Amino acid sequence: MKKAGLFDKTIHFLVHNSNFVTVMIMGMVHAVLLAIMLAVEVFPLVYFNILSVVVYLFCMVLCRTGHVLPVYVSIVAEVTAYTIISTYFIGLRCGTYCFLFSIVPIIIYLGCFLFKGKSRWHVLVLLIMNFGLFVYLYITFAQVRPVYDIPDVMKTTIVIFSSFVMVFSTVFYNAIYIYSSEGEVTNLEKENKQLTADASEDALTGMLNRRGFLPIVEKLMKEKGSAGFSIAFCDIDNFKRINDSYGHDGGDEVIRHITRIMNKEMNGCETCRWGGEEFIILMKGTGLEAAREKMESLRRAVEVSPTVFFNKRIPATITIGLGEFGDGIHTPEDIIKVADERMYYGKQNGKNIVIYEDH
Repeated sequence: MKKAGLFDKTIHFLVHNSNFVTVMIMGMVHAVLLAIMLAVEVFPLVYFNILSVVVYLFCMVLCRTGHVLPVYVSIVAEVTAYTIISTYFIGLRCGTYCFLFSIVPIIIYLGCFLFKGKSRWHVLVLLIMNFGLFVYLYITFAQVRPVYDIPDVMKTTIVIFSSFVMVFSTVFYNAIYIYSSEGEVTNLEKENKQLTADASEDALTGMLNRRGFLPIVEKLMKEKGSAGFSIAFCDIDNFKRINDSYGHDGGDEVIRHITRIMNKEMNGCETCRWGGEEFIILMKGTGLEAAREKMESLRRAVEVSPTVFFNKRIPATITIGLGEFGDGIHTPEDIIKVADERMYYGKQNGKNIVIYEDH
């Protein structure tokens, strides 16, 4: 398994701690604003920024205890209040209205996490109020002289800083959303692959089941220029007696053991657990005579290799019926039926045998 890089680990941490990281960054933003306002001696905003830092420290505690809604309300209320007050004291040209836009991703991201279904109208209302406040401030304070006339260089600094916060917020929450979405898609793909595997594979042996096996045979029958193929229908002899003697756990171990032998002996062939103690083997490009030799080899391998189960040796044999694709075979079920009937004949006439022609 490929190890996650530092970038992936960082994004993973941010995604799963987005609320805490958000309030931590908001606190840092107000710490910077506190220093700026102290430098220009705008003391009402110095006091407000101190209060804001305290609010976000408290929000960090709330995040750790899982109280997201109070954090959400605090962020929206604090940024809204700060934008109004800062615009009043230092004017519209300082660009603190950018903070209204910086919380738009927060309103959407956290809001959609908190509110589900029809209750998401809360998010829409907050967005409308947010934009409405911007319009109001822009119209009201466009020609109003601020209470504090700070130097132009500090105005520029505040504009650049607030713009940076707005852009950072947009990039940060878009990155989190994209990463989360990709993670969900990846997880769904993995789940779909697992569901597909579960639908086409036998849980006990890992072999194909009927649903996974039949389409392979059907596709092979439809291929033009196919070299032909043979089907072997295998059944473990006296399996009920094995179950009765050693329990179902012992019977399952016998099935797994014979499965391993089949996979080893039939390398390159498609194997299927048809049901219970029955198996089917598809041998592509193999005629009846060559298939008979392979099945004799498999039969002998099973016969001489008992299953070891809790220090007990459980002998087992298999009876095999063979069918070859040819005239009169139109569906996978047709050739399987031929092999099944020949296997059944072998069961009635001694078992532990390979039957490859009708009797």
